[in-house]
Amino acid sequence: QVQLVESGGGLVQAGGSLRLSCAASGVIFSINAMGWYRQSPGKQRELVALVSSGDATNYADSVKGRFAISKDNAKNTVYLQMNSLKPEDTAVYYCYVAIRRPSGVQAHWGQGTQVTVSS
Repeated sequence: QVQLVESGGGLVQAGGSLRLSCAASGVIFSINAMGWYRQSPGKQRELVALVSSGDATNYADSVKGRFAISKDNAKNTVYLQMNSLKPEDTAVYYCYVAIRRPSGVQAHWGQGTQVTVSS
């Protein structure tokens, strides 16, 4: 069993900042990638940022230059620093962890944390 505990969401004014955290615990052999997705009402879940085990990062075009993803391997924790927030960043943000197992790569999701940006 793998548990993902997210924190850091909330309400912020446009132009403000928030930092999301996601800690993974449980039976973890090897993490392949960690990251964040988001979903707003009526839209599909979309990738926000991803960091691989080799520290390669991938960002959605809409957040490049504003968001920064980082991780602490010793703590199995991934962070998302969100700056210059815009109302269109409002969504539920989901932590994502891909764990490498003998049978293949298994995806795990957090419960989601609400981020609301007011104009």
